[in-house]
Amino acid sequence: MSLFPDPLPLSLPRPFHEEETVLGFQRWSERLDDFGERTAPLQEITSGEGPRRLLAAIFSQSPFLTDCVLKEAELFAQLVQEGPDSVFRMLQAAMAERPEGEERAACMRRLRRIRRRAAMTIALADMTGRWDLDQVTAALSNLAIGLLGLAFDFLLLEAAQRKQVELVDPQAPSRNCGYVALGMGKLGARELNFSSDIDLIVLYDPKRLPCISRQGPDALAQRLTRDLITLLSERTADGYGFRVDLRLRPDPGATPLAVPLNAALTYYESLGQNWERAAMIKARPVVGDLPMGRAFLKEIRPFIWRRSLDFLAIQDIHAIKRQIYAAKGGSVVAIEGHNVKLGRGGIREIEFYAQTQQLIWGGREPALRDNRTVDALRALAKEGLITTAVAEELAESYAFLRRVEHRLQMVADQQTHNLPEDKDGIERLAAFLGCQEGAELRQELLGHLHRVEDHYAHLFEEEQSASEAPHINLVFVGDTPGPDTIATLSELGFNDPERVFNIVRSWHHGRYRATRSTASRERLTLLLPQLLSAFAYSADPDSALTGFDTFLAGLPAGVHLFGLLRANPQLMDLLAKVLGSAPALAKHLSRQPSLIDSLLSPDFFEPLPKRDSLIEEFDAHLESARSYEEELDLLRRSVHDRHFQAGVQMLLGLASEETLARRLSDIADAALSIILVRVEAEFAKRHGRVEGGTFAVVELGKLGSREMTFTSDLDLVFIYQVPEGAVGSDGDKQLDPTTYYTRLSQRLLNAVTAPTAEGTLYEVDMRLRPAGNAGPVASTFTGFERYHREEAWVWEHMALTRARVLSTSQAFRQEIAAAIRTRITTEQDGKRLLTQVAEMRERLEREKPAQGPWDLKMRLGGLLDCEFLAQYWQLAHGPAHPEILQGSTEEVFASLDAAQILPEEDIEELAGAVRFLRRLQGYMRLTLGETPGDLDVAAAPQAIRDGMTKASGALDFGWLQDTLEEVTRVVSEVRERHITEPARAIVAEQEMLEEKSG
Repeated sequence: MSLFPDPLPLSLPRPFHEEETVLGFQRWSERLDDFGERTAPLQEITSGEGPRRLLAAIFSQSPFLTDCVLKEAELFAQLVQEGPDSVFRMLQAAMAERPEGEERAACMRRLRRIRRRAAMTIALADMTGRWDLDQVTAALSNLAIGLLGLAFDFLLLEAAQRKQVELVDPQAPSRNCGYVALGMGKLGARELNFSSDIDLIVLYDPKRLPCISRQGPDALAQRLTRDLITLLSERTADGYGFRVDLRLRPDPGATPLAVPLNAALTYYESLGQNWERAAMIKARPVVGDLPMGRAFLKEIRPFIWRRSLDFLAIQDIHAIKRQIYAAKGGSVVAIEGHNVKLGRGGIREIEFYAQTQQLIWGGREPALRDNRTVDALRALAKEGLITTAVAEELAESYAFLRRVEHRLQMVADQQTHNLPEDKDGIERLAAFLGCQEGAELRQELLGHLHRVEDHYAHLFEEEQSASEAPHINLVFVGDTPGPDTIATLSELGFNDPERVFNIVRSWHHGRYRATRSTASRERLTLLLPQLLSAFAYSADPDSALTGFDTFLAGLPAGVHLFGLLRANPQLMDLLAKVLGSAPALAKHLSRQPSLIDSLLSPDFFEPLPKRDSLIEEFDAHLESARSYEEELDLLRRSVHDRHFQAGVQMLLGLASEETLARRLSDIADAALSIILVRVEAEFAKRHGRVEGGTFAVVELGKLGSREMTFTSDLDLVFIYQVPEGAVGSDGDKQLDPTTYYTRLSQRLLNAVTAPTAEGTLYEVDMRLRPAGNAGPVASTFTGFERYHREEAWVWEHMALTRARVLSTSQAFRQEIAAAIRTRITTEQDGKRLLTQVAEMRERLEREKPAQGPWDLKMRLGGLLDCEFLAQYWQLAHGPAHPEILQGSTEEVFASLDAAQILPEEDIEELAGAVRFLRRLQGYMRLTLGETPGDLDVAAAPQAIRDGMTKASGALDFGWLQDTLEEVTRVVSEVRERHITEPARAIVAEQEMLEEKSG
């Protein structure tokens, strides 16, 4: 039978560019001249109208087929005479040959030449209309299977020659070899496209693999698989055989290329996903130990074909489809650039249409288990599950779109599915398909794409419409991400898209308890596009995803969470904001996932309670504790929960930094109050109490002034007092007073700072105690009072201006508070005080300079300068104006106006500076943590810069930077005028007097 029907079909491809056609015929003529005396017969065979029209189309349309025809001119002539059936049978016979002693290089060369000849044969059969779609795809699939068998048999024979295996039958090397390759996707269904990868799952049974190598069957199976890939996929001067893809194997990121049979069975029985059920519909043993492969598929039949499958599983499959819409031309029906496989109305939707119906009904109806797409559609119609009209329309569209797909791939032998992106390209494709003009192709394409889209949308009409789904091009199957997935993740804002791919893929493979159940993975797949979009809009998408991954890792189950997020999109956005913007909050959330539920409560966004209410609340939480250690854990959890609430409120702008600073201080104050009572009681169980003894904690620093941030530690001093003549405690383990209160202080310190399962409560700084780190952990009251009266430095007196006292003894608390007030209201030598304050600030500038412009505390004109000014004025003017002895820096500045100590203009500027700097610092501590001052904040994620701008009250980030410079300049000028310059004048005056006296 000739290659060309008579008469020639109108659909025969047409040439497109005359110059390319002319050049092609010149090369063809030169090629025929190489055959010498055979030239004339070849010219005669190929000079008819059909061959000339076909060659003209090839030369102007397909560089790949042009190369094939020129290299295989005799085969082209044979095809013209005999037709494709005869030639393809000849090539199949060549694939079955097993030459004895063949070298690997020769095998690779033979394999590639067969593939080139077969590809040309199949292409010409398709282009001339001699084969329909079924014949074309069956031939492509048989070619792939034949070359796979050729390569695998060669490797087994080679291994036998090397004494690595002992074959059961050298004439049939694969027989009973314990190694099988399952063809997946289009290969398994015998629907391979023209330039397709071949998807395989390679399995082996270590007990049956005839290995006699000392390395063992596992190593042998992996080596055979790697060599199989090389033989088929490696590009040489002769091209390649087939690209091999093993990413459909169970959990490809964690399993070897060849998977042990029992491991695969265990995986599918326990962790197999719905998309893998769909994939396994098409699975078929293609080379190797075929009976073993068939037995495996029979074994996992209950996994593939469930008797009952809830519709959530079907939504899971549909969610995967939504994920893989092409980024360009895939989310809407189009022509230029549209992906005819993955795009809207494309081939994949027809396949999914059939597979989802098969998954629903195939468990009860074995007749629906056909692995070929068109056959499956017709089986569904025969069973009355879809109409015959729908089945035939989809089958017709499938055939047309596959034909278009093949023409696209014939151009350059590339696995492309995208239509040309310009009008000229569409016209060229139309000519290659035999259309008379581009408009004809456009009309037919749009008709099929819209028809498929309509049928597919109707099937999932209860699901969110595809147009509402995020237009995201993401595929998280396989062991390596595709370029489209990497590109889309990058466009979304992820800095390390490959890491994102690996994290998400691990969720799908049930690496965590939260995603181990089928229901959890189904809900996660549905949620994934929205989830990644939410992360993309967070301050740091990579951190948000990492935080969510850590969060998932700690969850006992995921069904509730995923259902909650899907039902509450606003919760997803909030979660992404927390995970991407505030690492400390994300860490606590990962420890306490139950907080997710609290985010849905309106009370969560109400103002936080004050100190006394917090003490009642924390006490109530601790009532259920069965031990002292459990009390500490419960207290940590309660404190962290309240910190989390405060942090979320700041992120959302629901409370000012000033308000949250007071509430954070109240939380710490309440926690210390409860710990002090618990520690004293627990300590007394063993050591009793010192009769008449009392103990107190002096809160200094930001806790004392109630200006705490999210990263503040606690500046504490421990003081005790015992009656004169007290000899010790009255418990079973008696201690002298000094040892008693020293150990009590250490126990209290450990209760606050020791890490437990719930983390650390607070870090504690005790350098403000008498004599600093060289002094005792706990001081007697008389020693504390004497030290500050006789030995303390001026900076220690400044620290006392922010002191608050906590004690179980009200009288002792008042006594210490009175002593501190006496100390800071004692008249001082004004000149000496001024010079000491100035000298201390200069020393700090030298020894602890600001790390950069965003070191809001230490930079000149920053918060430290504001605090120095407030504390200096309290020490200098507190004796005459006790009303200025306030806690917070801002309150001190406000009181200076009433006392007429400063001009109103200076007070307003200082108060405004403190508010601006504290708000900015509070937000930065929440979102960036204890960051170095030289951090390039301008390069920080946009969302963080926006948050800083909003928190500080600036108009935009540029305005924020300008305001920071202006605010710190003003504070520096005030310090210069009121401290630095007067101190210099005093020092100069003293030096002049010393010169005169000298």
